[in-house]
Amino acid sequence: MEYKDYYQTLGVAKTASEDEIKKAYRKLVRKYHPDVSKEADAQAKTQEINEAYGVLSDAEKRAAYDDLGRGHQYRAGQEFRPPPDWGRGFGGGGGGAGGGFEDAMGSDFFADLFANLGGGRRRQAPPQRGDDRHATISIDLADAYNGATRTINMMVADRDAQDRIVTRERNFSVNIPKGVMAGQQLRLAGQGQAGPAGPGDLYLEIQFNPNPRYRIDGRDVYQTVPVAPWELALGGEIEVTTPSGKVNVTVPAGSQSGRKLRLRGRGIPGKETGDLYLLLEVVLPPATSDKARELYQTMARELAFNPRAGG
Repeated sequence: MEYKDYYQTLGVAKTASEDEIKKAYRKLVRKYHPDVSKEADAQAKTQEINEAYGVLSDAEKRAAYDDLGRGHQYRAGQEFRPPPDWGRGFGGGGGGAGGGFEDAMGSDFFADLFANLGGGRRRQAPPQRGDDRHATISIDLADAYNGATRTINMMVADRDAQDRIVTRERNFSVNIPKGVMAGQQLRLAGQGQAGPAGPGDLYLEIQFNPNPRYRIDGRDVYQTVPVAPWELALGGEIEVTTPSGKVNVTVPAGSQSGRKLRLRGRGIPGKETGDLYLLLEVVLPPATSDKARELYQTMARELAFNPRAGG
């Protein structure tokens, strides 16, 4: 039997906290879950990750596993057999709540290791919840400002009446909470893979639909606002339609294209609401009429302006 380094599998230190172990597990599951991963060994990798987490997330199992490695330099892949007296003091009586270790993962290493506990008897695995599913959902920026309800379609793996794996299309109604951010995950309880002890959960990672007018940085939003040349040169008040509604904004006289105006508290809502930055972009009137061409010729003659002078 080959020794398995569960800490190495999850990529955490042996001193890792429960939260660090849980975070590492979720990150790896999102990467290797067969429903979303393109890795060739995704199924096997997911089983290894689940096995490692099943031990390290259980305080008693982790204590017993750590006790096994204390004073030894076991390495992953090394030929290994548990010492005959190992496990003394870790649920040796069996039968009580939390007093035994079950062969829950189907791994020879896991089964042989923890079968030494509880009087040497291998216990029947308890029913397991189904796997969690992970997917992404694309929303408009307005949904983050106002909240929304969206229906998404997903192809999911399921079992038919003959216990064969089949693919089905399912519709999910999703409540988008106000203030949601890119990268945030929404949990739909009980919408994951089916399992003997009930289904897992569905986790939807938020991403925003591309929009050339907006750039999003955390809760801050950058919006491009087209302005006329005289609005920049002379200044004045302009009306701007923002994600949170229409606002009147004062453009300082003598502004240049690319100037940034900050509107505090007009970003994505939250405990600390972000800001909205308006990026002024000059738009020239087209010289498609005689009058327009005449005005441009007058400007060229009387202003004698060379934007490249001194460049």
